[in-house]
Amino acid sequence: MKILITSLLLLLMAGCVHSRKKDGKQQANTGRYADLTDNQLLDTVQYQTFQYFWNGAEPNSGMARERIHMDNVYPQNDRDVVTIGGSGFGVMAILVGVERGFITRKEAFSRYRKIVDFLAKADRFHGAWPHWLYGETGNVKPFSKKDDGGDLVETAFMMQGLLTVAEYFKNGNAGEQQLVSDIQKLWKEVDWNWYTKSENVLYWHWSPDYGWDMNFPVGGYNECLVMYILAASSPTHPIDPAVYHEGWTRNGAIEKDTVVYGLRTVLDHYEHSDDPVGPLFWAHYSYLGLNPQGLSDKYADYWKLNRNHALINYRYALNNPKGYEGYGKEQWGLTSSYSMKGYAGHHPGEEDLGVISPTAALSSFPYTPKESMQVLKYLYLKADSLIGKYGPYDAYSVSNHWYTPRYLAIDQGPIPVMIENYRTGFLWKLFMQNEDVQRGLKRLDFTVAPDSAKAEQ
Repeated sequence: MKILITSLLLLLMAGCVHSRKKDGKQQANTGRYADLTDNQLLDTVQYQTFQYFWNGAEPNSGMARERIHMDNVYPQNDRDVVTIGGSGFGVMAILVGVERGFITRKEAFSRYRKIVDFLAKADRFHGAWPHWLYGETGNVKPFSKKDDGGDLVETAFMMQGLLTVAEYFKNGNAGEQQLVSDIQKLWKEVDWNWYTKSENVLYWHWSPDYGWDMNFPVGGYNECLVMYILAASSPTHPIDPAVYHEGWTRNGAIEKDTVVYGLRTVLDHYEHSDDPVGPLFWAHYSYLGLNPQGLSDKYADYWKLNRNHALINYRYALNNPKGYEGYGKEQWGLTSSYSMKGYAGHHPGEEDLGVISPTAALSSFPYTPKESMQVLKYLYLKADSLIGKYGPYDAYSVSNHWYTPRYLAIDQGPIPVMIENYRTGFLWKLFMQNEDVQRGLKRLDFTVAPDSAKAEQ
């Protein structure tokens, strides 16, 4: 279903960045969005965040820049560094652009052609891309000293996006079917099994210079569920189910949960911490394509897991145990983002610095539509100076009189995708119909019942 937007709304959505006092005290409302309905507000935020990946893309690769700073201050001169995971979210955001009528199918195809051609020539390590690449060359840019090789988690986020794109174009014309074939080639080349290091767990990193020195086995609940599912789904290099059941679930120890604000956490978010839940991106990144509605295995009901995660964040803000100014029904949601101290992993508990990250609530629309709409209306109708060219700025803090006129790909990307999943289930339907993914879910003994949890909203 294509939804055409009016010329007036386009002008509103394309509005320039409005300035804000550097002390952060001003949260002015200019009234530029005052007359929009709820649906038009959703259209607006989807359009603006989509633009991060469209007009804001690095031109040679077509990929998403790691960050866009409206103040033009960039660390390490990394303005044109592109990110694999954020670009995986971005290729899904571009599909939202087609579905909503922001761009044409032909325009999207042309961009995908550029991206896939770039990825085919870019540095890879046993089929996995690194976290960062130079957009002009496709060469790896180290994320840290020893993180200069394959990043399996970022690769999983990219493959989640590319497989969704392939499902969209698979019955298209000859050029589109060639695109799908080229995506399939990239998919088949990822050697997921090699990243087990012959153990029953997946490792996050491998470096040609430092080998396995990063030593990061991925286990216990976090944002990486889709990596294990894709690894089990691979038609060429699949992992054994024991890798999931022993590595990811820590031999079932992941099932240990607790009750927070009257809600079960369902899974153990932290093996060695008293904090109840992790940052909210854990409920987003794996679920841009993976539909949690009716998804379960012997460890969890994934709809309940994610819905409770979001609601715990909401109730935490209402309770506001640290007494931060602004927290409440219109300002809630903690997830990793910028902060006064640099990038930080905000979540309820010790890591709560009083920073609200708009992506947290806005990307939770499928789980908390009423509560998320309260945040959307606050940002656009009461504090629209927190809105820039590419949608809500990455983070702000009322208590600390601080905001940042900056964006991160991994924070902007989930917003248009998860809002679309809330509105139509569009990306969920595409990804979940992939035959390899269906086979992988069966291999790991998942039960899939699409839309079965929708009534709970």
